[in-house]
Amino acid sequence: MEQLMRDFFLFLSKNKTLTRLAKRYGLRFGASRFVAGETIEEAVHVIRRLNEKGLAVTVDYLGEFVDNEQEANEMANHCLEAIEAISREKLNSQLSLKMTSMGLDISDELVMRNMRRILDAAKQRGVFVTIDMEDYSRCQKTLDIFKMLKKEYDNVGTVLQAYLYRTEQDIEDLKPYRPNLRLVKGAYKEPPEVAFPDKKDVDENFKKIIKMHLLNGNYTAVATHDDAIIEYTKQLVKEYNIPNSQFEFQMLYGIRPERQLELAREGYTMRVYVPYGTDWYGYFMRRLAERPANVAFVLKGILRK
Repeated sequence: MEQLMRDFFLFLSKNKTLTRLAKRYGLRFGASRFVAGETIEEAVHVIRRLNEKGLAVTVDYLGEFVDNEQEANEMANHCLEAIEAISREKLNSQLSLKMTSMGLDISDELVMRNMRRILDAAKQRGVFVTIDMEDYSRCQKTLDIFKMLKKEYDNVGTVLQAYLYRTEQDIEDLKPYRPNLRLVKGAYKEPPEVAFPDKKDVDENFKKIIKMHLLNGNYTAVATHDDAIIEYTKQLVKEYNIPNSQFEFQMLYGIRPERQLELAREGYTMRVYVPYGTDWYGYFMRRLAERPANVAFVLKGILRK
C-alpha cells in the first residue's frame, strides 16, 4: 500500500495541468506546512524564525524542468534576489538550486552563464550554493558541470543519492575535488536498472557513502529524517574522532521540527531546507510520496477548512 501511494504521488508530481492549477490557487491544501511562502519576503520571515531557534538554513526558490531561456534567466534572478536578502538580513542561510531551472535542458552555455552569475554574487556575499540532484537522466551532466564550476569556485557543493548504484563510484570520482556534498536517500521514481528497489539496500548504501565521504576528510551534510541513519552518523563520527565542524544534519522544512531542535541543542549543525515560490506543486507531491504520515496531516488540514 505504501509503495502504491508513493508511486501515485510521484506520478502526480509530473502532471503539468495540476502544476498550473497549483500556481494559480496558491499554497492551499496543506502545502504551506512544507513551503515557506511564495515570495522572498515570506521566506526571510521563516528563515529568521528558524535562525532564532538555533537552526541553520538552505533556501530554495522552487522551479524545475524549465524549457525556455527567458524563464531560466528569471529563475537565476530569483536566486540572486535570495542571495541579496541573505546578505542584507544577515541570515544564517545558504542557497540551494536545481540546474534544470537554470537551463540545463536548454543549453550548456545558458546553464553555465546563469550558474556563474549566481556563484559570483554568492562568493561576493559569502553565501554557499548547493546544486540539488535531480532524476537519473540528468545525474552525469549535473556532476560534469559541478566539476567545471568547482575548479573556479570554492562556494559550491552538490548532492548524491544513496538509492543509485553509481553513487559509490561518484564519491570516488569526486574525491580529488574535495567536495562539500549533501548525501540523501533520493526522492525520484527510478527503474531497478539504475537504483536499489529495496529500502534496506538503500539504507545500507546510505551508511556506506556517509562513511566513505567522511573518511575522505570532506564536509558531509547528512540529509535524513531517519533516526537509524542519524544514530549511525553520531556513532561513526565518535568512533573516528571526526569533529562536528566536518559534518551537519539536514532536514526539510515542516518535517520533524522537534527532532531538528533536539539535534541543534545537542550541539550539531542542523540545517533546514526551506523552499519558497509559486512552483511548489512537484516538490509538495514528492514530500507526500516520501512520508505517508504527511498525507494524513494534509487531509486533516483540508477537512478543517
